[in-house]
Amino acid sequence: MRLEQWNTFKLAAKGGHPDRVPVALIVDSPWIPGFADVGHLEYYVDQETWFRANLRIAREFPDVIPVPSWWAEYGMAIEPSALGSRVHFRNDQPPGLSPILATREDIERLAPVNPESDGLMPFALQLYHMQKSRIMDAGYTIPLVAARGPLCLASYLRGVTELMMDLVEDPEWVHRFLEFTTTTVIRWLRAQADVIGKTVEGILVLDDIPGMLSKRSYLEFAHPYLRRICEAFPSDWVKIYHNDANTRPFLTELGECGFDVLNWTHRIDVREAREKIGDKVCLMGNVAPLDVGVRGTSDVVHQAAREVLHNSGGKGLILSVGGGVSPGMPVANIQALVDAAREFDETAR
Repeated sequence: MRLEQWNTFKLAAKGGHPDRVPVALIVDSPWIPGFADVGHLEYYVDQETWFRANLRIAREFPDVIPVPSWWAEYGMAIEPSALGSRVHFRNDQPPGLSPILATREDIERLAPVNPESDGLMPFALQLYHMQKSRIMDAGYTIPLVAARGPLCLASYLRGVTELMMDLVEDPEWVHRFLEFTTTTVIRWLRAQADVIGKTVEGILVLDDIPGMLSKRSYLEFAHPYLRRICEAFPSDWVKIYHNDANTRPFLTELGECGFDVLNWTHRIDVREAREKIGDKVCLMGNVAPLDVGVRGTSDVVHQAAREVLHNSGGKGLILSVGGGVSPGMPVANIQALVDAAREFDETAR
């Protein structure tokens, strides 16, 4: 993203009032290779392909704020790979992962992560190191670093079903596990920020697994660890949380976690989300990403965006889809979001 885009996003995130409703989208490798007409493996291993694909997005969508912007990522694989997960690469989709913790005792053999040497982490760090000057010279900035959240990482290492059973059968072990994954997340975010440098002013944490929990379980197994991540970074940094699962049971509590922005599911109306989460958090969403964003026409997207804008009054809102950009979302549908926001701004004035 350009610096002025970041300043607009930051203003909205911190409760300010930009001149117009920002439009932002989480863009990553489920969508980018298809948009750029390249294979996933080429996108991951060839720095020139990665750079040109991200540059094309920035140039073709000048009115869209890409989040986190110039993201060095390999699908969901970076953090689990650093802890020994087997990564399954394919050229037509993001990589898959195999859990490695067959028993709870297996956690004892996990050593603390060193981002400079473990798994795919050093490859991503090297990509940032080699490309950051080129990105800046092209007129863009890298303001955010990103990581999967502690429960998401735990589920990839243990398996989702097994982790849900562990919550009931051995909560003490789960807490030890989450202490470990939370520390891993913080180390990974810090390592990226150290390599990128002073342009970094925020974090993006992606973790849908809390959306599988009750309010009580969220407060015990998610809230303290998400809060710890927020508190590990400067208070003036922008902190973004992506969770497009069912956050309804704990939206009120989520407002006290420390995040400035919530990218949430389209299944929760923006009015309900605002009522429950309060005014401390800027809402980023929430046009349906698949049924509307991918499968709908541009007119359908435009109407859905207008409804979100109308129901929110355009206040405390960054217009987006209720999640990341899904594979196959047409260019015309992205432009429809921009057009809806522009028309809303003109009417509001």
